[in-house]
Amino acid sequence: MKYLLDVNAVIAVIWTDHASHATTESWIRERDLATCPISEIGFLRISTNPKALGATMPDARKLLDDFCSKHSVEFVPADLPALKSSARKSEEVTDCYLAELAASKAMKLATLDNGIVHAAAELIK
Repeated sequence: MKYLLDVNAVIAVIWTDHASHATTESWIRERDLATCPISEIGFLRISTNPKALGATMPDARKLLDDFCSKHSVEFVPADLPALKSSARKSEEVTDCYLAELAASKAMKLATLDNGIVHAAAELIK
């Protein structure tokens, strides 16, 4: 099984001072991983936001690139039309999209968000 990493999982596994870093790092071992534009953009956005992690863009890009190279992470296009998402309210849009993108690629969405209720979502614990 291949796992599409949710934004929160990418952040937790790359940033060693994240509260869920050890759990996420342990969970990804021996698993086939993937990212998509949304998970990568989310990582860059949060990592470089001065009110969040405050990294420079070059540093955040290098961290992401190093992680993807080290773990042979597959990049999958976000090619599922947005109108195919089953989100019912604004808070579900990205979560549903990522879970349905994962399902469309015969993957699971690896997430730290226990609020995602979708057959393709798998909680990292």
